[in-house]
Amino acid sequence: MKPLLYLLALTIIIFAPFHGQIPIELYNLDNPTTMDYKLFWDIRLPRVLLAFFAGSTLALGGLIFQSIFKNPMSTPYTLGVASGSTLGVAFAVVFGFSYWLSLFGFIGALLTVFILFTLTLRLKSYETNMLLLVGIALSFFYNASLMILFYLSDESQSFEIIRFTMGSVNVVGLEDTFILILSSLSLLLVSLWYKKELKLLLTSNDYAYLKGINVKKVNTILLVSVSIAVGVCVSLTGPIGFVGLIIPHILKSIHKQSAEQLIIPIFFYGGVFLVASDLIARNLGSSSDIPIGIITAFLGAPFFIYLIMKKR
Repeated sequence: MKPLLYLLALTIIIFAPFHGQIPIELYNLDNPTTMDYKLFWDIRLPRVLLAFFAGSTLALGGLIFQSIFKNPMSTPYTLGVASGSTLGVAFAVVFGFSYWLSLFGFIGALLTVFILFTLTLRLKSYETNMLLLVGIALSFFYNASLMILFYLSDESQSFEIIRFTMGSVNVVGLEDTFILILSSLSLLLVSLWYKKELKLLLTSNDYAYLKGINVKKVNTILLVSVSIAVGVCVSLTGPIGFVGLIIPHILKSIHKQSAEQLIIPIFFYGGVFLVASDLIARNLGSSSDIPIGIITAFLGAPFFIYLIMKKR
């Protein structure tokens, strides 16, 4: 079964840049004067790369969060980073900074990380549950602030904000894609560096401590790394749901391995899943692309219900 999955995944990645509402002729890809060349190198390929590394970031972030919080329902958005990024984008839209949407989105995410860990470091006892509660409180605060911005916005601004929250991998050129690739690969390297510690943390924090692991330091490094990478991702693509929830669980059920051995498979298949979702989103025959967040939610919601019933 595993070889077939790899073959299917590679087929999707290779097939995705060439298939869309406008067909591409292969013999034109080396001719800069043709429309096929510009369509492939400026739109299709950057879009597939953005989708792959966004999915990889979210899936790997989901694995790390589920391992640290020891909660199978945790996602990379659990600590409110996505809400902070969305609030930053909404602020830019309402107050006339639409040209810098991604920058404001990243500032919102980064500010969330700073607030989150500044508050938790002031607590007398550092526990992941405390961090989780602070993240949930921040999410509620951001949602309330977002409602205020909706109230202040006009119809076109409201639509732009809502459209951002649906998720999109529309991109022109490789500039933004390179930023996401860099942050995604950095998260992968940090995860591989701490894979031994991650395995011990899965057992319990006390057991990891007895094995000589600085639990507070490792948790902080991993959570900050995920939060920053997810902040970069959300600022470019919007909050795309369910990837960080369903991919780790699917891979765990297929490979039957511990978390530290699933880092690379989850990273890879998370990217493939989002590439496949984007392929569906832009080939359903509509006049415009369906937001990719709708596709992932449509696929992920039934699986989420299945997880709830299984853990009942």
